[in-house]
Amino acid sequence: MARTLEPLGDRLVVKPIERGELTKSGIVLPDTAKEKPQEGAVIAVGPGRVTDDGKRVPMSIKKGDTVLYSKFVGNEFKEEDVELLILRESDILDKIE
Repeated sequence: MARTLEPLGDRLVVKPIERGELTKSGIVLPDTAKEKPQEGAVIAVGPGRVTDDGKRVPMSIKKGDTVLYSKFVGNEFKEEDVELLILRESDILDKIE
C-alpha cells in the first residue's frame, strides 16, 4: 500500500478473503454466481469509539486478526487494485483464531 490507512473511531479496514471458484462437486462458478465473502484479514484499526462521557473504549480487534463479518455491511473501496472494506467494530461477528 502506498498510503497509510488510519480508520477513525471504531472503524477498521478489512481485506476480504476470497473463497475458491469450485464447488464441492467440482463445478466452476462464474463471478456472477459467487457469494460475497464474509471473512477477511484486518489491515488497519481505529483507536476505538468515544462514549457520551468522553472516555475512549479501546478496540477488541487488532491488526492482523482474521474476522467474520456480516454479509452486506461496510463501504467497499479499491487501493492499488486491492479490494478493501471499511467496517465498524459492531459489524464483526467473530474473531477467528
